Amino acid sequence: MTVSMAVRTSSPPTAAPGMAAVLPIMTVVLVSFLVIGLALPVLPLHVHQGLGFGTFVVGLVAGSQFAASLLSRVWAGYYSDSSGAKHGIIVGLLAATALGLLYFLSLGFIGSPITSVTVLLLGRGLLGVAESFIITGAISWGLALVDSRSSGRVIAWVGMALFTALALRAPIGTALYTVGGFPAVALATTLVPLATLLVVAPLSPIPARRGTRPAFRNVAGVVWAPGLGTAFNSIGFGAIIAFSALMFAERGWSPVWLPFSAFAACLIAARGALGQLPDKFGGAKVALVCVVIEAVGLAMIWLASGPLAATTGAAITGLGYSLIYPGLGLEAVRRAPPESRGLALGMYTVFLDVALGFGTPILGLIAGWAGLGSVFFVSMLSVLCTAVVALRLLKLPSVG
Repeated sequence: MTVSMAVRTSSPPTAAPGMAAVLPIMTVVLVSFLVIGLALPVLPLHVHQGLGFGTFVVGLVAGSQFAASLLSRVWAGYYSDSSGAKHGIIVGLLAATALGLLYFLSLGFIGSPITSVTVLLLGRGLLGVAESFIITGAISWGLALVDSRSSGRVIAWVGMALFTALALRAPIGTALYTVGGFPAVALATTLVPLATLLVVAPLSPIPARRGTRPAFRNVAGVVWAPGLGTAFNSIGFGAIIAFSALMFAERGWSPVWLPFSAFAACLIAARGALGQLPDKFGGAKVALVCVVIEAVGLAMIWLASGPLAATTGAAITGLGYSLIYPGLGLEAVRRAPPESRGLALGMYTVFLDVALGFGTPILGLIAGWAGLGSVFFVSMLSVLCTAVVALRLLKLPSVG
């Protein structure tokens, strides 16, 4: 199937006329990612203080989610394409409920810490699967509900809901843990996804497209370039989430959460207000402009002599980062055959997983060798590599 054919058929006849149709799906993403990630800020405390394990096991439990996400992205894409995006979200919500039950099961083995932490490892792996199915299904469903002229805005808005959940789940998870301990977190993780199914159930599904599906390598062939761009770009995101607080703490600046909050607030605001720009001007063109903005923000953090300059840099980084993922994602889905959009999204997101899973530890090695400030300089260089990818995409035949 040619690119032009994919673009002409990208909107099914039943597509809804406006972005309002995507709001229920955004609600599902917001609630789902908020609840199934409640344990993330308190899990280290539970594993270290409650079960008595050291930092290596804490990192192992937290990192098992990444491995499962990486392995399940493509599977989630295939499932959304073949069985329908609504079914993909339902599978993700049921997996989230099973995660909560595994949290409860681990509490039954407090007297046997090794058994308890093994159950937690299984649960964290299930969390990766749940997140893959929910986010892939949500974006695929949203893309099917609107015409192709709003594809970039769908990716931006669903991502906005996800980042809002990331910003909220730390204080809520900590509050639950303070009031009721890990059992309270387990209870919320079990029950709320089931309640979210009540939001999903009445929504009209978009039928899965029938017919012969393109070979895996054909879809990979159109996704690899946008994926590589988002991988380079996501190194900057990894630097913010992993090392901004550490840099503030090392330099005696406070509060240590301020740079990430500034980053997240600007990202959420920009995606809400400017999410239509990739559709209007082209994903690669918007990504190219945003790369420069993000690089400037990272350079400001690298050169910062005080908390105000560093926080301003983090805010500018969030502004730049906000539209690069949806911009390059738009390039990926518009070049993929419409019946394989879920697979294309899964493949595209794998690049982000790889960047965060492998790039962030490399940044940690650099920080140990050259200091925490150097992390943001190296991240700036990585982000600028995304500009090369965006320029290449601009030279390819126009789509959409």
